[in-house]
Amino acid sequence: MPWVLITENFPYNVRLMSTAQSQSQPKPAQQLARRLGLFDATMLVMGGIIGTGIFINPYVVARQVHTPGLILGAWIAGGIIALVGAFIYAELGELLPEVGGQYAYLREAYNPLLAFLYGWTLLLVIQTGGMAAVTITFARYFSEVTHAAAPDWLVALIVIVVITIVNCLGVRAGGSVQSALMVLKIACIAAFVVLGVMYVKAPQLSLPVASHPRVPGLISQFGAAMVPVLFAYGGWQTTSFVAGEMKNPIRDLPRGLLAGVIGVIVIYTAVNFVCLRALGPENLAATTTPASAVMRAAFGATGGRLIALAIALSALGFLSQGILTAPRVYFAMAEDGAFFRRIAWVNSTTHVPMYAIVLQSIWTLVIVFSGSYEQILNYVVCMDWVFFGLSASSLFALRRRARAKMRVPGHPVTTIAFCAVCVFIVLNTIYRYPANTLIAVAILLSGIPVYYLWKRNQPT
Repeated sequence: MPWVLITENFPYNVRLMSTAQSQSQPKPAQQLARRLGLFDATMLVMGGIIGTGIFINPYVVARQVHTPGLILGAWIAGGIIALVGAFIYAELGELLPEVGGQYAYLREAYNPLLAFLYGWTLLLVIQTGGMAAVTITFARYFSEVTHAAAPDWLVALIVIVVITIVNCLGVRAGGSVQSALMVLKIACIAAFVVLGVMYVKAPQLSLPVASHPRVPGLISQFGAAMVPVLFAYGGWQTTSFVAGEMKNPIRDLPRGLLAGVIGVIVIYTAVNFVCLRALGPENLAATTTPASAVMRAAFGATGGRLIALAIALSALGFLSQGILTAPRVYFAMAEDGAFFRRIAWVNSTTHVPMYAIVLQSIWTLVIVFSGSYEQILNYVVCMDWVFFGLSASSLFALRRRARAKMRVPGHPVTTIAFCAVCVFIVLNTIYRYPANTLIAVAILLSGIPVYYLWKRNQPT
């Protein structure tokens, strides 16, 4: 996920089709245009994962485990877990290639209320809170690069409005911009890796892999290091939201998920390799801005500006991805009669749910102007991973109704293991942040009366 860790303390209408239908002609959400291909899906997956955090988060892991082997091992292990999750969502995407993705999985496997509660918290805090935080991050690094005197709130307002307008012009326009930003982001990270290896002299460390000493509580330390790593790998599931706008979701969504996650594993491992090689484990743990430290060591102040540009582009890419994908969940809710009917309206020219897109952007700006985005991120960590685990577990129910060509390797063991990881993160969050968890539960429960109010007012 793109959420930036800046302290050591880590907080953050169609129904299921028959087998024959699901393998040939998935029923589209009415009026939405199928314009996205495999490349778009892959870029959306990577854009949903890679945010600004990878430029900063490596130090958090280094503070938990203290040898190169363990630090890199944590990032590789996190990638393997993410890959298992991608396989799960790949099969879910083939079984149920509908608009709304994760919302549809919960609705079909469990019940509409649970799906609504997911969409409710997604809109109120999960998606918009993360976007608000990244918007401010973009504004700050944009000012550092351009030396603009504009206040952060004004830059945030302009960038949200511009990206919203682009996505209202059509899913093809939004997808093209998102893909272009993702390519630029990959290029920036590749440049960081190459320049870091070529121009930074390695400190007392020829290779970032070494045997680690036996330390008491090693398993506990490694588990603590895995929490920020798993958060850093989150976000690829949002690509399922736009399954209803993919040309061939049964083929492209699974392939995009797997290719995107594998690409991120390579990128994350390479970034951490460079940070370890340039700074060493101790210095990596001592700095809260490791990527900046590496580039400054290579090019001085110019290196600092270059990494600021890379972080700004990365933040912009995440915002573009969020505005393109998440509104499809609110659209699906409205189509089901569980949200404002206007949110299900699709423009006849651009074929996008414009009101859903604008609603999310407005609420994101409300959070930006309130200054409460950091607190909100603390509240939603628990709820986000509760729904993550529930969505993955829906595979057991949906498999009984249809069969997909894409099968999760090692199922049910791997699927159960992935769900167990989600439970671990939720329990760890409850233990470490009980007050935040209570607030998150209150936000979640507030959706129950709202759901029944909307359903009661629907025409029969």
